[in-house]
Amino acid sequence: MRKNGFLLLFINLALIYACSSQQNFLGVQEDPKKSAPAPSNPSLSTPQNAADVLSKEVEETTPKMLRTYAEDQNYVKAIQEFEELLVENPDSPEINFYTAESYRKLGDLRASTPYYEKAISAGYEDEELELNYAKALKSEERYDEAKQVLSNFLNYASLEIYKERAQRELDNLNKLDSISLNVRNVDLQPLEAINSEQSEYSPFFFKNKLYFASTREESTFQRYNLPFSDLYSVDLEGLEPQGNSLEKLPAIFNTPNVNEGSIAFSPDGNTVVFAKGNPEGKKERRSVDLFFATKRNGEWSTPQPMPINNASAWDTSPTFNQSGTTIYFASDRPGGYGGSDIYRATLNARGRWADVTNMGPQINTAEDEVFPYVSPDNKLYFASTGHAGFGMLDLFVAENSGGVVTVRNMGPSFNSSSDDFGLVYSDFPFEGFFSSNRPGGAGGDDLYSFVDNSSDLKTITYVLKGTTYKLEEDSSQTILGEVRVKLFNENEELVDDVLSSRGGSYSFPIDPEKNYTIIGEKQDFFTKRQIFSTVGEGIPQDELVERFTEKVFTEDVTLEPIILEKAIVIPNIYYDLDKAEIRSDAAQELDKLVQLLKDNPNISIELSSHTDSRAPDQYNLDLSQRRAQAAVDYIASQGIARDRLLAKGYGESQLVNGCTNDVECSEAEHEQNRRTEFKVIEYDKN
Repeated sequence: MRKNGFLLLFINLALIYACSSQQNFLGVQEDPKKSAPAPSNPSLSTPQNAADVLSKEVEETTPKMLRTYAEDQNYVKAIQEFEELLVENPDSPEINFYTAESYRKLGDLRASTPYYEKAISAGYEDEELELNYAKALKSEERYDEAKQVLSNFLNYASLEIYKERAQRELDNLNKLDSISLNVRNVDLQPLEAINSEQSEYSPFFFKNKLYFASTREESTFQRYNLPFSDLYSVDLEGLEPQGNSLEKLPAIFNTPNVNEGSIAFSPDGNTVVFAKGNPEGKKERRSVDLFFATKRNGEWSTPQPMPINNASAWDTSPTFNQSGTTIYFASDRPGGYGGSDIYRATLNARGRWADVTNMGPQINTAEDEVFPYVSPDNKLYFASTGHAGFGMLDLFVAENSGGVVTVRNMGPSFNSSSDDFGLVYSDFPFEGFFSSNRPGGAGGDDLYSFVDNSSDLKTITYVLKGTTYKLEEDSSQTILGEVRVKLFNENEELVDDVLSSRGGSYSFPIDPEKNYTIIGEKQDFFTKRQIFSTVGEGIPQDELVERFTEKVFTEDVTLEPIILEKAIVIPNIYYDLDKAEIRSDAAQELDKLVQLLKDNPNISIELSSHTDSRAPDQYNLDLSQRRAQAAVDYIASQGIARDRLLAKGYGESQLVNGCTNDVECSEAEHEQNRRTEFKVIEYDKN
């Protein structure tokens, strides 16, 4: 027999862990429908009636002790007695059926399968038999057989409620192919330093400690012949528990001979909530409630029952939102959708927990929903037997987008055909912990860490960084601080602007596959404009290696000081022989000057044209004037006011070298003299 049966019987007693959320997950409140019958897995929701299936009226030939075990819910002892009887009568339909049901009550569906099969082959009649048998087959991953059992059952089932359950389960099985595609690159590791032969479950991460529940206590819960569940903590180094720090929580949290579940602290650490109950004694059977304590002056107050408890229900699984003003929890109280549902409650104006609200049919089903957890991005994680899954409890995530709630199975990378539950993140969305009783563990339910290395979680940011410089007379560059640097998109819309530091550094967050313009501005300097692009420079998502990647682009900005009457050569301005018309290649260069004038509306310039010494002096003077005027006319045609422009032809009067008349010079030396220049003649600093 599996050693973790107690946990699943106790799940609605003590499912507690904590989370952080900036707001409530769902804003939509819906009226719950009429409560459905108890789900077929009472180990998760503890049936409303103490006897449940085992309390059914049995034939006179059935041993009297069946009634005794039905009243006591002592399924461990029942199985021992039943298996002894089966040695003598291995084909007994009644004993096989009740043995299967006892295993199911303990949450061990796999162990129940052969007994269900014998009960069916022996002709035992029970309306729920095939339903529970199909679930047992599902827990063994015998999905096709489970589908066949359900399909056959639908042909002769007499009660509509069972038909609905069978059809829902069949529909869920038909979704397995789809949810199996949700494969992620997840590394799962058992927490070997703390897992034991007993059960460890319901992890909760808080301030670099891992809190959890365990049935490793020496004293035994007589009704189930299993140890009581207590609360423990252990220090973490990354995801690794430090075994030498493992300790049982103080007596204020752990009461002798009472079962305590997991534990949740509020984000500020000043409130703690946990579930406890189910002590020895038949009268105490339903006494599972939420308790809370507050910390004052470093000391915890005596835990008190929470006002949101329901006297007729098991209230479990509390967890906080990030502000600590909302609690989510699981309850099988009347008026839900069936089994255990997820609810929320909020702090009212008096500082009391109130306004309990069912989370609605998008989350809750006719089966069991437990272990709520709200992540920092406001998604709801929970475990369920009612949504489409691989076997028993599966992990799900629900997202509310514009009031539309979608629920998604977390896929085979997290879920198995065993129970997988109690997920909590320690480093969202990459790392965390959850519980599972999958094969290969230390025994019972075990704690696992997970690291999600999937590429879609890896993020990359793009950053533009640079330094602002001053262009010196000798063409060298020196640091120029406190330059206004502006970033524009390709639609000439301002994206951001910053002031470079005294050391000249600046940076912008940018996007991939975009074209930008960078403009540098500083008084007494020409405004500088330059193009920058990330097109073709992005890193594909599937090529990311690290969780967080930053790609840095570098673009320095060099400003030239405005100096009155200083001539600045405009390169590459060419004219046809003896012509003054602006050629297309010259227009491209003049367009740069046009942009400079637009970026610096407070300057006026003289545009000058120069020739070499060849040809008569007056001819060169006239030609240069015509060329200068042609350049000014072109600039004015591009929207620059004429009163900011002065055309001046200097002919050969301002040669930059000694190539005067009658001096033998190379063509390259003559070319140095054939130039177009501009200089600032007016500068309005206001």
